[in-house]
Amino acid sequence: MTRTTRLSLLAAVAAPALFAAPLAMAACDWKPERAVTYVVPWGAGGGTDANSRMLASMLEQAWGVPFNVVNRTGGNGVTGHSAIANAEPDGYTIGAVTVEINTMHHVGLTDMTFESVTPLALVDIVPSSVLVKKDSRFESLDALLAFAKANPGELTASGTSQGGIWHLALAGMLNAEGLAPDAIRWIPSQGAAPAMQELIAGGVDIATPALSEGKAMIESGELRALAYMHDQPMAALPDVPLTAKALPSGWTLAAYITASGPAGMSDEIACSYEAAIADIVATPEWAAFKASRGSEVVSMSRADLAAYMARSDEALGKVIEAVGLAK
Repeated sequence: MTRTTRLSLLAAVAAPALFAAPLAMAACDWKPERAVTYVVPWGAGGGTDANSRMLASMLEQAWGVPFNVVNRTGGNGVTGHSAIANAEPDGYTIGAVTVEINTMHHVGLTDMTFESVTPLALVDIVPSSVLVKKDSRFESLDALLAFAKANPGELTASGTSQGGIWHLALAGMLNAEGLAPDAIRWIPSQGAAPAMQELIAGGVDIATPALSEGKAMIESGELRALAYMHDQPMAALPDVPLTAKALPSGWTLAAYITASGPAGMSDEIACSYEAAIADIVATPEWAAFKASRGSEVVSMSRADLAAYMARSDEALGKVIEAVGLAK
């Protein structure tokens, strides 16, 4: 991967916490009159699920109607994202559109793109990590990469679907460091939570989820973090080595989570969600939740989020091509 490609990936995908300018005033007085379905394309227990359930609960409190979280897993993220994109744009089905909306079409899983949804709010930006179980023989990222170079294909890793963001985090890092992208074999999973359980059980050697997703298991001693794919330490785990400093390539990569609805959602409904979520994000309750996960509060206007997703799509497409997964 060229330096230009890597830097563009950093700019598009590994952005730090972002705060929006004040919302432009519109009527924005739509409110749901019945239950809303909040679709999560990934399994229960992961970071996307946790963020989505907290946001749905706070929207329920704000608007006084149920927000029913439904985990629609399968198809490497296609099932849940399709459930959001194909719903009626009436405000009664929204969900967690994740960075995989920028990867699935590049790897030939679907024709759906970021243009198939209406972005409403940025919920999280989460850099990847390199995790091993507590009794792993590897005590550093250098040792892990040296073994993978000398024994290509012997080690296995997991974290999400084939071609998903945590797979790209690993394959892109290997590629950037001059190893074959499959020097560590990828074992697909339905998300970070099952992948980390598989790691603890010894079914795989490595997991590469968001560091925030592994925080509790790291603190409990079940897992050990060899690296954080970022250029700034996580406040809750400040001693985890940064790939930006530890690796010659300076490789970093982060995912994002949004609240989004189907394409074609009216501006009135979309801006009502934008305003409601902006109010939630500004609360001490939301800040405390984010701090408990080792994450920062992030926010972005709908317009800026749409542009951010477009840049991410272009940058990740280049990574997917570089590691040989493009179809």
